[in-house]
Amino acid sequence: MLDILKAIVYGIVQGITEWLPISSTGHLILLEQILPLNVSQDFWDMFLVVIQFGSILAVLLLYWKKLWPWSPSKTKAQSRNTVDLWIKIIIGVLPAVIIALPFDDYLTEHFYNFITVAIMLIVYGILFILIENLPSVKHPKIKRLSQIDYKTAFFIGCFQAVAVIPGTSRSGATIVGALLLGCSRTVATEFSFFLAIPTMLGASFLRIVKFFLSGTAITGLEIGILVVGMVVAFVVSIFAIRFLMRYIRTHNFKVFGYYRIILGVILLIYYYLF
Repeated sequence: MLDILKAIVYGIVQGITEWLPISSTGHLILLEQILPLNVSQDFWDMFLVVIQFGSILAVLLLYWKKLWPWSPSKTKAQSRNTVDLWIKIIIGVLPAVIIALPFDDYLTEHFYNFITVAIMLIVYGILFILIENLPSVKHPKIKRLSQIDYKTAFFIGCFQAVAVIPGTSRSGATIVGALLLGCSRTVATEFSFFLAIPTMLGASFLRIVKFFLSGTAITGLEIGILVVGMVVAFVVSIFAIRFLMRYIRTHNFKVFGYYRIILGVILLIYYYLF
């Protein structure tokens, strides 16, 4: 029962941090130091990724009309635009696939740790603060999703590929990239949401396959932890996404930059002192 309660906490943290640009995987790694789960290492490695599935369902629910090309309420032109959006999403996912597939095991073994998370939190925190001062961010050229071309989608995807390093934040990396490439905050954030769908679904599938190929048996408790974590992440993600979209209409991303820097410094101090 205690581990199920912990799974609720993990789901809450996942749901909030997946969409706010502050690194969900980084926060889950840190949370594991405080509230460790009574599970196998193989399950934990899989859980870190697959819990994100609940967050993806939240995006699909909130943006279903915008993402579904064959909605009866859409004109033929709108349906074509939606198909075109999906082509851009797939193009944007390619860099992450090229990097994540060959190096997934290496990254898991060498970079899922306190130091990496702390450093990447600080680095991207500084980037958010610096980027918000650029004239191109204050006066973006791309103010609608339809204005993103294939080349821009690919380069945004290159920034997403960097997020395979924990602590970076997938949403943070893609938003930083999109802002630098001339997207408005709203466009950058929405496109980041949409890139997450195939990226995280693919990552979840890959981790599940690796888990079962490892020959590790999954217990009833572990199934319960995974299901509870995903359901809670789904519910919390709905509120987190709505909050973020309302927030960026009148605010910039600097507050997330300051949060990342402060948290990263605290983690470094904790690591070296304790």
